[in-house]
Amino acid sequence: MELFTKLFGSLLVFVYHCFDRIVIHGYLSALTRPEQVVYFFRNVVGVNVVDKEVLSRRTGEYRDWVEAYARNHATPIEWADKGVRKDEYVARYLRSMVRAQRYGVYFIFKSMEEGRTFRCTVPKYPTRDPNHRILAPQRSRFTHYYFYIRDDVLGPIAMRVASFFPFQTTYYLNGHSFIEQELNRSGIGFRKTDNAFLAVDDPSALQAAADRLNPALIRERLDYWTLLLGPKFSNKERERISLRRFYAISQIEYCRNFIFKRNFPIHRIFERSCELGLWLFTADKISEVFGTRITKKLHGKLNTTLEKIEHGHHIFRAYCKHAFIKQYEKFATFLRNEVCSNNLTDFGLRKGLDHLAEVREKFLGITERFATFQAQCLNVHVEFALLQRLALPITVGSAKYPGIKIHDTRMIRLMQVLLHAGTTVGGWRAQQLHEVVVASFGLSNKRYGLNQLRYDLRKLRAHALIERDGNRYAYRLTNKGVKVATLFVLFHQRLCGPLANSLFHHRPDANFQPNSKLEAAVHKADNSIRKVIELLEAT
Repeated sequence: MELFTKLFGSLLVFVYHCFDRIVIHGYLSALTRPEQVVYFFRNVVGVNVVDKEVLSRRTGEYRDWVEAYARNHATPIEWADKGVRKDEYVARYLRSMVRAQRYGVYFIFKSMEEGRTFRCTVPKYPTRDPNHRILAPQRSRFTHYYFYIRDDVLGPIAMRVASFFPFQTTYYLNGHSFIEQELNRSGIGFRKTDNAFLAVDDPSALQAAADRLNPALIRERLDYWTLLLGPKFSNKERERISLRRFYAISQIEYCRNFIFKRNFPIHRIFERSCELGLWLFTADKISEVFGTRITKKLHGKLNTTLEKIEHGHHIFRAYCKHAFIKQYEKFATFLRNEVCSNNLTDFGLRKGLDHLAEVREKFLGITERFATFQAQCLNVHVEFALLQRLALPITVGSAKYPGIKIHDTRMIRLMQVLLHAGTTVGGWRAQQLHEVVVASFGLSNKRYGLNQLRYDLRKLRAHALIERDGNRYAYRLTNKGVKVATLFVLFHQRLCGPLANSLFHHRPDANFQPNSKLEAAVHKADNSIRKVIELLEAT
């Protein structure tokens, strides 16, 4: 990362890294196995026969409670239609909560999904205990509730609760939402668009806020909402059995964001990065970035891909086992490197929420090594469509002006004269400029008239290459105009002209070349071009 910012620091506004999407499973550790459920109902609740009706009764009680909660709090509750994007559907309700500066549950979705539960069956053969039932774990489809919450600490979160035993819960958090809440509390101005901070008054405060997301804070908020919205247990049940949930990380994303000043470098850098990644980011480089070894026991993917998702932008991905690192640019403003993992054991990490700091350290190193690899590959000249843009017509107000072609001899002559501004401090007047051009290149007034010169000056001014000296009709090159004029003139006189002449007319003998560094460089370029032509002819 240090190398990346060192090479492209002049193009960057700021850089920050943080957790992005975090998916956490919550387990009732004391009710995950069949024998634990039997003990709970027999010894704690006081039910002798643990059958399907007993389990269904607890499910029905929780369903009735959810419906009553939605009615009492005037919270919308709906069944999720097939194919609906839940986050997009509830976005308008979240905006209403933000405008009203309210916190709490703002929408509830009901969805039929597969989940963990238990199956009760009567033994095939009689047993000594007539109340004995066989309780076995299974996966089946049943109702799940999605509670969409605006939390005052974590920001917008979603909590999915299974309506059947063992009431497994899933929490969907986002690190950017937490940072937004922290910055608002600190009174620090920022601009956030689509899960990214594009501007902030204090970048160091932004990074400090991202680093404050820790397991204790997350557990406190998840415990609060689980107690409020989760399945209900009596005080007697809570006293006799531990109903504290164990939180395990199911999916996690950690991102490093590079915020650029303008869109030109980021788009070209990303395009070049994709090209180099597909060719140079080989299996050994992937394993080096992820910090793993390639052995025969390695399971999962180990490859790179370039995908175009439904949002319309491309994503470069490099897969390693069950994880991947992806890069994409968005809004022509920021470039994001992001590590995503669905199984932390790939990195030798534990899934418990308490190990979040270790995950941060591991993923931070991966994004840093990936950024360093890209910086080394991108430390080259990139394509800049200056000549193409100048060649296109331009509209200023209601007037349309043609483009400036690099092969236009008339424009090159004019640029060459404009570059010699040492004798005209106040700029060139049109009449004076016309006389110098005609005299310098041996032209007649009929071949290059004053009206033609004025037409060329209007083109140069439309493309912001020249400017007037105050209110006077005197012209001089702008800073951009000086660079463009120098490029055009040198391209024809020192680079394109000599090389083209050696290809088609006369090639100087390299054995008798003058002692000139410039001539030696031209000879070297000439030889390289001829080798390229020979290779192209051979293929």
